[in-house]
Amino acid sequence: MTADRTDAPSLPGLAARAAVRRAPRPPRDRQPAELLPVARVAVDSPLPHLDRPFDYLVPAELDEVVVPGSRVRVRFAGRLIDGWVLRRLEASEHDGRLSYLERGVGDEPVLTAETAELFRTVADRWAGTFADVLRLAVPPRHARAESAVAVEAAVAPAAPDPDGWARYRAGAAWLSGVQAGRPVRAVWNAVPGEDWPARIAEAAQAALAGGRGVLVVVPDGRDISRVDAALQAALPKGSHVVLSADLGPEARYRRWLAVRRGAVRAVLGNRSAVFAPVADLGLVVIWDDGDDLHAEPRAPYPHARDVAVLRAAGTGAALLVAGFARTAEAALLVESGWAQPIVADRAVLRAAAPRIVALGDEVELERDPVARSTRLPALAFRTARAALAAGSPVLVQVPRRGYAPTLACAKDRTPARCRHCSGPLAAASRQGLPSCRWCGRPAADWRCPKCGADRLRAMVVGSTRTAEELGRAFPGVVLRVSAGDSVLADIPAGPALVVATPGAEPVAPDGYGAALLLDGWALLSRPDLRAAEEAMRRWANAAALVRGDGTVIVGADASLAVVQALLRWDPAGHAERELADRRELHFPPISRMAALVGAPADVAELLSLSQLPGSAEELGSVPVQAVRGGQPTEHIRSLLRVPRPDGVALAEALHAAAAVRSARKSGGAVRIMLDPLELF
Repeated sequence: MTADRTDAPSLPGLAARAAVRRAPRPPRDRQPAELLPVARVAVDSPLPHLDRPFDYLVPAELDEVVVPGSRVRVRFAGRLIDGWVLRRLEASEHDGRLSYLERGVGDEPVLTAETAELFRTVADRWAGTFADVLRLAVPPRHARAESAVAVEAAVAPAAPDPDGWARYRAGAAWLSGVQAGRPVRAVWNAVPGEDWPARIAEAAQAALAGGRGVLVVVPDGRDISRVDAALQAALPKGSHVVLSADLGPEARYRRWLAVRRGAVRAVLGNRSAVFAPVADLGLVVIWDDGDDLHAEPRAPYPHARDVAVLRAAGTGAALLVAGFARTAEAALLVESGWAQPIVADRAVLRAAAPRIVALGDEVELERDPVARSTRLPALAFRTARAALAAGSPVLVQVPRRGYAPTLACAKDRTPARCRHCSGPLAAASRQGLPSCRWCGRPAADWRCPKCGADRLRAMVVGSTRTAEELGRAFPGVVLRVSAGDSVLADIPAGPALVVATPGAEPVAPDGYGAALLLDGWALLSRPDLRAAEEAMRRWANAAALVRGDGTVIVGADASLAVVQALLRWDPAGHAERELADRRELHFPPISRMAALVGAPADVAELLSLSQLPGSAEELGSVPVQAVRGGQPTEHIRSLLRVPRPDGVALAEALHAAAAVRSARKSGGAVRIMLDPLELF
């Protein structure tokens, strides 16, 4: 099987959905089967060997209800399950006896020809099933939402003012191409301080003015709120809807239906919104494509950026991959010529970017010899005090939340682990007992397994302890913390110290006067292929919130390539260098990789059944910890690598092997992930 199915609805749950219209099975002698039309149906089954359409006879009572794209109920293996009509046929090519459709579910077709093709393409690219993708893309049915009165389509807006895009090379030309309906594809690097929601709203306005639909995908709820406000200001009322996870089921389905019916032509949402059935799609925008929130954690694990690329290519829509930083995948789009860069001239960058200083540069080391080893050296204190004295807030970015998220032996630095589940120990406060981050058990009697010492020290300082230390260093200054479950969208004007984890930085009304980017080593020392790229993205997103006359202090060695790129504000150059390094090492996105996770015997069986391309390399297997039924289970992860052109063949081979195992009902599940974010 391709994935763990704990997130898949059960068959009893499927049978208990909202009320459906039942049609009695017609007598065979009154309506001969050979005279009845046929519906080609995709059934809702997680089993890979059933990932194909099946033909069913359409009774006369359901002839007007069963249309392409509609939901139906079919009898399969003796049970009633959901299905979706892909096509209507005059006759079936199947030689055997066909079953009848049991009933139609509602009057609303949920698939279009474009989305059905997209779901199939996504399933094939990520070695998944059609039902898996459809479960991600189509919200559950609510009968009351279907019976709601349809909203009239909003009027088309006027053409946008191109001045905001004119500060970028090729920006105004790209905006003009969007309005003209041309498939202009671009990778946009916004300058620091840019009102990027307004620029995205102008792009949406251009597409709608040209009579085309718009799809905007952003990582999280805070970004949705900002872009939603910009769209409301730029577009006529009722022109767009928001599709996000925090909506109630009925509200989300009602909005989704407004899009499906063509009453709304613009959609804003998070990763699942990339599948929204926007009619006559003319523009797809994805903001901050390096954010891991764009990666779907459910099978078949597609990435919103790659789905956006597939959709733009399939519909002839314009595409905008945007952000303050640039990923290696976006750099590959530019290098291949498939997309064009939209960047500002150096003069514009110099005027907009704050002054950026690394703690380890030679000038500062002469003034403060311990600056390289001190977490908050004199330069950071001077910069913060100057900004606060000028009445501006100061942003302090800390890589980890909590108090002391990682502990180790104070004597020999051995990582402290739980003796019950081997999870890492952490401390929630200065006086709090250390406890396991996995199982939550306290570890008051912990002793080092190597030296026997019982004293612990913090290896990484979290946001809570950082705020505690800054509160003592800056008495009387307002202190705010944005991390974990307490994320601030914005802050009021005035001097304040704002401690935030990456991605949780609130917006200051007039920008920050300074930013301190602490513990750069924690970002750069991660055993991850994307460590430098992710550090650049997090630093750039934080530095972009600082005013042009402000200062950014980076807690990292100035000699590092990623730090040098940040000092020059050259995210495009850093992405190109990352891409060149990965090409030399044959790593994604130059190659495509698959991770197989499961019990050793199950992974071995899947590999033995796979007819892999001749270019495939097996990079070996490593043990991983998984939890099944609340108990830790030893699994392995095996990595496969092929050149990028053979990626489709790799996905087909793994899907076919999973289908064989599924048909045999052999062994346990093996999770198949194509192009996973984390490789090591």
